[in-house]
Amino acid sequence: MRSILKANSPDILQQLAAFEQDSAAREKISQVVRTILSEVRAKGDAALIEMTGRFDKAQISSGTIRVSAAELDEGLASLSSDDIENIHKAKAQVEFFHRITKPDNWSFTNGHGAEVGERFYPIGSVGIYIPGGRVPLVSSVIMSVSLAKLAGNPRIVVCTPPLPDGSLSAGMRAALRICGVDEVYRVGGAQAIAAMAYGTDSIARVDKVFGPGNAYVLEAKRQVFGDVGVDLLPGPSEVAILTDVTCNPAWVAADLLAQAEHGTGKERIFLLAQSDSTIASVMNEVNRQLPSLSARERIEPIMEDRCVCITYEQREEAVRAINHIAPEHLELHVAEDSIPFFSDQITTAGAILQGHHTPTVLGDFTAGPSHTLPTGGAGRFLSGLRLTDFLRRTSVVRYKPEHLEAAAPIVRTFSRLEQLDAHGRSLEIRLNKP
Repeated sequence: MRSILKANSPDILQQLAAFEQDSAAREKISQVVRTILSEVRAKGDAALIEMTGRFDKAQISSGTIRVSAAELDEGLASLSSDDIENIHKAKAQVEFFHRITKPDNWSFTNGHGAEVGERFYPIGSVGIYIPGGRVPLVSSVIMSVSLAKLAGNPRIVVCTPPLPDGSLSAGMRAALRICGVDEVYRVGGAQAIAAMAYGTDSIARVDKVFGPGNAYVLEAKRQVFGDVGVDLLPGPSEVAILTDVTCNPAWVAADLLAQAEHGTGKERIFLLAQSDSTIASVMNEVNRQLPSLSARERIEPIMEDRCVCITYEQREEAVRAINHIAPEHLELHVAEDSIPFFSDQITTAGAILQGHHTPTVLGDFTAGPSHTLPTGGAGRFLSGLRLTDFLRRTSVVRYKPEHLEAAAPIVRTFSRLEQLDAHGRSLEIRLNKP
């Protein structure tokens, strides 16, 4: 744990900013990613094969880049009936939540008497990145592919890094089969983003790229944006836990450790409390629980170097700090009557988990909203993944002759002010007044 910060310090926002990734590291990542993208564009499958060996220590060939249907079936067959049932239950929860958000086409009559409205179309082809390898995020399949299926995207591509033996975990293959995906490639990292954005002999390019990933995947999405669409900027996991005197230190500690467990080394952990004593109680619990965790070796550095503790006196001080952090997940371990205040005033969190009995893991695995959320401060201007991200919106306008007279004065004004006489004429000619 770093030293304890005070939320009422005049320079608290500058202190928090110093905790963010430094510009030199970001530039180094940017250069590496730029090289990867360039090599995939130039060499296609050959670059994917070489990079999979270099980064994932797995040997693949052009003939095995794509995961076969038999492999997906084998993954499903290897799971217990209970595991399969629970994956289906999680999928049902996610589908229930997002089905409600699917927009309908609409139209109405505007002030000129003309028809205006919107239509929604599924994006033609989408590519979804699922982190895999040592920590296969099986739940990310449910949290993204389910939305694409509900949106009706005609082509759904999934890329995920393989294990060192070249396989995908059984859980990953099972979830992909349950979600009905049949175009799956064992390619990870920034090179997977490049393949989906630019295409190779084995992987046809897509229209939009989705999914969370490490800092290199995140940077790759930044760099390919414009050549393809991207969903948002979901990078290494983050949690901010806001506490008051009603919190249970053991529960808070368990939730901090859960988010530190992801293992990229870039996770960000924030604990806000009203006193140093609460922080000490939570950290004592962290030290008590940590030895029993299988991922202890990768959790310890996060808790030592990537955990920031902040004390606050007034609720408004905590709000100001959290709105600057814009955490991926915000847990409110506060009194029930404080939850409405914090939920109203904290406007940048990717997801708000309200109350002592709502750990982030519920949002990660089964509550319903997608766990693909903005990180690294992007919550100040981006929201979590939604079904509408898999759709295109097109506006519709339909004027008839009797509607043109009402619009003509406005068109004349703007044509004159902008010195675009051809614009004006395109309406006037329809009124027989050239």
